[in-house]
Amino acid sequence: MSGGVLVLAATPIGDPRDAAPRLAEELGLADVVAAEDTRRLRRLCRDLGVEPPGSVVSFHEHNESARSAELVGRLRHGDRVLVVTDAGMPSVSDPGYRLVRAAVDAGTRVTGVPGPSAVLLALAVSGLPVDRFCFEGFPPRKEGERARLLTGLAAEPRTMVFFEAPHRLGRTLSAMAEAFGPERPAAVCRELTKTHEEVRRGGLGELAAWAEGGVLGEVTLVVGGAVGPASDVGTELPGILERVAAGERLKDVCGEVAAATGLSRKALYDAAVATRRG
Repeated sequence: MSGGVLVLAATPIGDPRDAAPRLAEELGLADVVAAEDTRRLRRLCRDLGVEPPGSVVSFHEHNESARSAELVGRLRHGDRVLVVTDAGMPSVSDPGYRLVRAAVDAGTRVTGVPGPSAVLLALAVSGLPVDRFCFEGFPPRKEGERARLLTGLAAEPRTMVFFEAPHRLGRTLSAMAEAFGPERPAAVCRELTKTHEEVRRGGLGELAAWAEGGVLGEVTLVVGGAVGPASDVGTELPGILERVAAGERLKDVCGEVAAATGLSRKALYDAAVATRRG
């Protein structure tokens, strides 16, 4: 095993007082600190009253591949490499995964400093079930890709956590209301641990209407999972056929029923087509 150590350290998501005591300690021990934004790191160091004695290098999505090779070289040399991002834990929707994979492949010890997490805090304050959850990161920016992702998640029974940019939040909530149903419960957690912290809870349709007015700040979105189907395909089929006979598109009706019941949209569609042909 290589003599170096790779340390992934969580940084505050807002309030610098949330920093783990070990973060300052590791900043003072590292031979090299790889930071997503070196300017933010300098501000954090001032807040913590520490001056890193080692070198400080940038480590972000645009240079992660090239910088990882350099940092693995430092690890092989026996250095202690500390990785920090702007907020939260490195590699969770932030740079870090490629470096961790390369360090593991090189036989280097990888450890971490736990700390603040927007995902876990948003879950805890959302008021939604937290016994089982999944993290989906940022939804795709393109409308078609986002719609396909959400359609695939419509029957997901676990509580879901997403990150989203504030200027895209309204469109994303509207797309979720269409895919999951407007009454699906959710919580928009904005500016967590900061001065203007806000947690707004409600159905996806209600939240989409609220977000149309514009939202500022860092956003973590928590969405309730699908409730297990209270019916089966056969129970829903007559209502689907009735709506189609009234002029609605079969594909659209099946999508809405699937989102509302947790049943498979394909199963509903195939059953409806077979019944109409028969």
